[in-house]
This record gives sequence, structure tokens and C-alpha cells, in this order.
Amino acid sequence: MVRGKHTKKEIENALAYAERHGWRVQDGGKGHAWGKISCPYKDSECRCGEFCISSVWSTPKNPGNHARHLRRIVDNCTTRRQSVRKY
Repeated sequence: MVRGKHTKKEIENALAYAERHGWRVQDGGKGHAWGKISCPYKDSECRCGEFCISSVWSTPKNPGNHARHLRRIVDNCTTRRQSVRKY
């Protein structure tokens, strides 16, 4: 199923970045959320699930900061960092 595009280009670029790294992007959130991003690794060791799911806001106050925050979540995934170090 094809997801909808986010209206803010910075956030859309961050969502594409997450998808390139294997994260699942779901649109259709409730309230202020546009959707969610979910970690592809089902690892119980991954920060106790703290970074495994994150909301994507539909109208953040600063889209650039929110986009950086989403990229940071993808980059700081402990399971991903361990797999990158192995190679």
C-alpha cells in the first residue's frame, strides 16, 4: 500500500530517509499526529522499545527540527548501530 506524502518537504525527506533504512512509515494518525514510524528490528534489547515507534506530527511548529528529530531516532537505533559496526 502506498502511503500519502507529508505536506512539509523536510519531514517528507526524513520519512524517505527512514524508509531507506528499513523503517515502516504509516500515515493516518489521530489528533495532531500525521502518522508513525516503526523500527524494523523487533529487538527487546533496543532501549526497551523507547525508540521503536515514534509519532510524526502533521503541523509541527518547526518542521526542520522535527525532521532532524526523526532522523536522529533512525540513526540512534541501537540494533541498527550494532549491525552497521559489524560490517
